[in-house]
Amino acid sequence: EYYNNDRIKLNLKGMSPIKYRAHHINN
Repeated sequence: EYYNNDRIKLNLKGMSPIKYRAHHINN
């Protein structure tokens, strides 16, 4: 469920999961 939510956000941002994850971890 959570992963699915993240996927939607990624689509909205137009970013790749890897970049988004790296940004999230850095933040």
